[in-house]
Amino acid sequence: MSRFPTCLVLGLALVATACGGATSEDATDAVGEEVTTTTAAPASATAGPATTTTVAIAGAEFPAIATGDNGAVEILARPEAVVSLSPTATEILFAIDAGDQVIAADSLSDYPAEAPTTSLSAFEPNVEAIAELGPDLVVLSFDPGDVVASFDALGIPTLVQSAALSIADTYEQMLQLGVATGNRDAAAATIKQMQADIDEVVATLPATDEPIRYYHELDDTYYSVASTTFIGEIYSLLGMISIADGAADLNFGYPQLSAEFILEADPDVILLADTMCCGQDATTVSERPGWSNLTAIADGSIVELEDDVASRWGPRIVDLLAEVAAILVATSEAG
Repeated sequence: MSRFPTCLVLGLALVATACGGATSEDATDAVGEEVTTTTAAPASATAGPATTTTVAIAGAEFPAIATGDNGAVEILARPEAVVSLSPTATEILFAIDAGDQVIAADSLSDYPAEAPTTSLSAFEPNVEAIAELGPDLVVLSFDPGDVVASFDALGIPTLVQSAALSIADTYEQMLQLGVATGNRDAAAATIKQMQADIDEVVATLPATDEPIRYYHELDDTYYSVASTTFIGEIYSLLGMISIADGAADLNFGYPQLSAEFILEADPDVILLADTMCCGQDATTVSERPGWSNLTAIADGSIVELEDDVASRWGPRIVDLLAEVAAILVATSEAG
């Protein structure tokens, strides 16, 4: 089996959209009963409509109702013993000032450094071992089997948040974790800062008449991402479209390409999300048969991403955007 399906279970999705100074509206109201998030449309030739999501949420006082993939979850009191079985949720919890409420995180929760990483598996959660920790909230990215039902039987609230399909989904998940932990105001403030940071990154880019064509590599067997994925939305913020959109079998947005397909497509930018899992970098890629002639390699437009940053849908999507934007700016200035 390829490494890719495993990464997909974790949520290999990711974020994006525009070029040339698009702005996103202030989208947080930390006092009212609803929070509205607006993601501005890209200012490129491939721009789509702006999207607005209104999230109905309970007040900051407890008992509170948070909504996840497993429906509305009632939380009677402020959780002080949260177990996170989702690396993305762990990052979000620390970003919204709920880090001191997290008593344990799964084995893949390696960020931030102070996260209480354990040997707990996010793929095959050991309900008994987790229950022994005395959690008053468990956060998961998916329910493998009857795990949620088992926690329900023990009276332990669970919140399931699967891989985000859009930036709006990320904001909604952040808000729901804020509601669930009593940190709604901090979640709203974090979202507002993310939006401002994204606008700042996008504003650094020169306007383009044609979209920038990219190849995003998930592993060294050429699995990639289409523009319809979460990461594709992020890249679209920078005026970019995926060469994988032309694949015969899109495989739910994650097609496996061939070397011949990539060489013929001749992408403007190559983004490597397999530097850690597969040891890939600019040198290894340029040494592949025929690849040294690709436009991206000739122009030095290769982005060596940190696998984790490129496979999670939390606050560090801003870092991802900034890293890619810096390469695009440098290439533009060099040309």
